[in-house]
Amino acid sequence: MNTNALVIILARAGSKGLPGKNSAMVGGLPCVQWTIQAAQQAQCIERVVVSSDDAGVNECAHGLGCTVVNRPAELAHDTATIDDAARHAYEAIGSPEVPVVILYANVPVRPESLIDDAVKMLVDSGCDSVQSYAAVGKHHPWWTVRVDGSGVVSAWEGDVLYHNCFRRQDLPSAQVPDGGVIALTTDALMRRVNAADGPHGFLGNDRRGIITNEGDVIDIDSRIDQIVADAILKERAVHADR
Repeated sequence: MNTNALVIILARAGSKGLPGKNSAMVGGLPCVQWTIQAAQQAQCIERVVVSSDDAGVNECAHGLGCTVVNRPAELAHDTATIDDAARHAYEAIGSPEVPVVILYANVPVRPESLIDDAVKMLVDSGCDSVQSYAAVGKHHPWWTVRVDGSGVVSAWEGDVLYHNCFRRQDLPSAQVPDGGVIALTTDALMRRVNAADGPHGFLGNDRRGIITNEGDVIDIDSRIDQIVADAILKERAVHADR
């Protein structure tokens, strides 16, 4: 599939969870390099842009042939939104009217076809955006509770703990955004779609989802995430050499 889409990879230097995670070594490579390579290997992508205030990330991106956009300080703090950063990068390179894919640099593990699948769904359906979602598994909302200061447990919603459902296989299907991919139209990104206000209003009105399997996407926000991603990538390398 040759759609000539544009990828914008977002990589902020500062982080509440794990500082330096975007340039940290994971599976033998800088974390951001896994995302760059995934974008470059996708059939639908014509150009890869990296937006960052991290000198190490920008150097890596430049060496891999990406267009680098230096993110200004006002878009590189903890309360800056991803869509503001993505719009800044999009406008900095001339605002091409093509499908846009937003990827996070701290996601070194994602399915090989995920980017192409998201862009295909976006184009074929004519929707505003496509996002990847993972099954919540044992962290299902029905099994969420409230524990007060005295240790008393109560249902998160309603009056019955766990919705009276005690087997994982009996839980209804539920998914959560996993950070693997966001594909959207330029109209949605630039807020030309009359969508509801809010932090994710840039995803438009007609939103579609691709469901990934548990473990398909690893979004590094903690040291444990980093260890898991490192192990998965090293195991893949071992199998690839056989």
